[in-house]
Amino acid sequence: MTTSSTNIDYNAPYARTVRPGGFFARTEAWLDERGKGAWIAAMVLGFIIFWPVGLALLAYMIWSKRMFSGKCATRRHAHSHLRTTMKSSGNSAFDAYKTETLRRLEEEQQNFESFLERLRDAKDKAEFDQFMEDRAKRATDDDADEDDAA
Repeated sequence: MTTSSTNIDYNAPYARTVRPGGFFARTEAWLDERGKGAWIAAMVLGFIIFWPVGLALLAYMIWSKRMFSGKCATRRHAHSHLRTTMKSSGNSAFDAYKTETLRRLEEEQQNFESFLERLRDAKDKAEFDQFMEDRAKRATDDDADEDDAA
């Protein structure tokens, strides 16, 4: 039992959104969500199981430009989502709020990424300093052992 307004299958073990289309459309969407690597893995498995299936997948990937474009539906969807977030809603106050919030979030993201970079640099420096101390300690221990042996 599905309803057209909510598009939820209530007979499922758990309520989930029903995807329109047949098996092939759902499979294509599932592979697109996982990217080009999933398409290549499916093609290789197709060649292993039955070579015409792999050949058909390769032909489809070339025909639909999935093989060489470097873009799957996920990336196209992300770009279309970005365009819709930047469109004007018609309410100037909301648009100003949205623009300011997006600017602030981008600034926070840049600050966080620079913090992570500084954190990585500090960790690398601490590891390097520890290595140099261990190396100096081994050099003095080796010198002491040579003096004891002589």
